[in-house]
Amino acid sequence: MAERKYFGTDGVRGLVGQAPITPDFVMKLGWAAGQVLAKQGTKKVIIGKDTRISGYMLESALEAGLAAAGLQAKFTGPMPTPAVAYLTQTFRAEAGIVISASHNPYYDNGIKFFSSEGTKLPDDIEMAIEAELDKPMTCVESALLGKASRLNDAAGRYIEFCKSTFPKELSLAGVKMVIDCAHGATYHIAPNVFKELGAEIITIGCEPNGTNINHEVGATDVRALQAKVLEEKADFGVAFDGDGDRIIMVDELGEKVDGDQIAYIIARDALRRGELKGGVVGTLMTNMGMEVALRNLGIPFVRSNVGDRYVMEKLLENNWLIGAENSGHVILLDKVTTGDAIVAALQVIASIVGSKMSLKELCSGMTMFPQVLENIRFTGDSNPLDSDAVKAAQADVESKLGDNGRVLLRKSGTEPLIRVMVEGENAELVQQYALQIADAVKESC
Repeated sequence: MAERKYFGTDGVRGLVGQAPITPDFVMKLGWAAGQVLAKQGTKKVIIGKDTRISGYMLESALEAGLAAAGLQAKFTGPMPTPAVAYLTQTFRAEAGIVISASHNPYYDNGIKFFSSEGTKLPDDIEMAIEAELDKPMTCVESALLGKASRLNDAAGRYIEFCKSTFPKELSLAGVKMVIDCAHGATYHIAPNVFKELGAEIITIGCEPNGTNINHEVGATDVRALQAKVLEEKADFGVAFDGDGDRIIMVDELGEKVDGDQIAYIIARDALRRGELKGGVVGTLMTNMGMEVALRNLGIPFVRSNVGDRYVMEKLLENNWLIGAENSGHVILLDKVTTGDAIVAALQVIASIVGSKMSLKELCSGMTMFPQVLENIRFTGDSNPLDSDAVKAAQADVESKLGDNGRVLLRKSGTEPLIRVMVEGENAELVQQYALQIADAVKESC
């Protein structure tokens, strides 16, 4: 396949005001997408966004490009990424578009697409859009131009959908929880979902101002949530990222519960109910503790490359339903078509309520291996991972770990970083080994 010029692992993303996240490029991206995606004849595209200040500018640019291609834009306003996937299916739209940079700071933004089925676009469709971007932009005749309109009650529709994934025989009455919405797209959705199911909720990160998304709150920084859970003596806390497709939880003792643990809890509960189909997909970064815990339960487990699109590929390949990244992307294909943090939270909470166990107790069946991640920035075109010194350091550490640990070296897909991950049973040795390899990488940069 030809090399991509614009699309990364999750759409087109970058610093606002610098290529490709500029008004002129995004307008042409809308036009190019319209040229490729207008296959069903509905001529409708659902457009959602998170709470970044640049979202206003970019949705206007997208709408202009889509209109030139003859497609109608249906705006939802701030809406979680998985909500746009759901609404795209519900309204039989040609596609869904989300303006978001997910867990990144406010000064970044991006454009990601969903197919009419509510799934990430396949590679060949993204490449077809890139091919259109190389062509001169055209415009349909005036009578065929697309129109823009607001999608009424998008939030209400999605709230009801989320609630429908929670078992009807259960209630959240008597549950006290803290919700951290990262000043992002879930700020007006998640509190209503849990409140309407009966929970007592305390909220943080629910006051977006356009520039505070993901800033010291949310799934990428749970310190505020941990403190609030302890302060309020809550049963647990739930943190979402800026666009609502990542979830991290905090137990009653203020300890972090990541995507690996969340997937483990959901899989074990499905096994207990006799409803587990197949196994669980993790990634190369998934903690070995999850692999061991699932093996002890007799649940199959496979790893994919890092990225929720690759988790999805493995799920479809195996015809399984549960997949996750430790960063908090949790995919439950019996309920959703993409990672959905609110829906994933509801399944964990259903396990808490149904089993009458605390979140801490539900995590106790899985012992996390100590894991150290070192990020080394590099410059130039050379790849430090090709260095003989780096390869020798990796081989040395792997021989010392044997079957009781792992080493993973990879280039970041979004930044000029080499990521060094080492995990094993002994935390002190894991730290030492990670630094040994990191030093070799630095010397090779």
